[in-house]
Amino acid sequence: MDGERADPERGGATVLLLAVGLVFVLVGAFGAAVASAAMAAQRAAVAADLGALAGAARAFDGDVAACASAADIAGRNGGRLVDCRTDGLDVLVTVEVAVTPLPGLTRVVASTARAGPVRG
Repeated sequence: MDGERADPERGGATVLLLAVGLVFVLVGAFGAAVASAAMAAQRAAVAADLGALAGAARAFDGDVAACASAADIAGRNGGRLVDCRTDGLDVLVTVEVAVTPLPGLTRVVASTARAGPVRG
């Protein structure tokens, strides 16, 4: 070296910028995971609502037909029918939706809905 001294702080800003960038990436990934879970809860609610309505439309045909219709509609909306029962002409369904917000982390969200004729 021709008498030049190395600056001990050289490159410090680069390391700091990389650390700040990593923090932004982690916060973004966490936010996306939370949003994914919230969307799964909404999807489960919609699938349960529509499944209950489809089942109520077939309630006159009996439990089997009502629950088959509810399962079909719930499945088409990304859910899985886990419980279905009729109470007169009312149909009560429970639907689950699986979500994987982060690799290796799978959660199941459930929603219940009831549908039937208007009384009163």
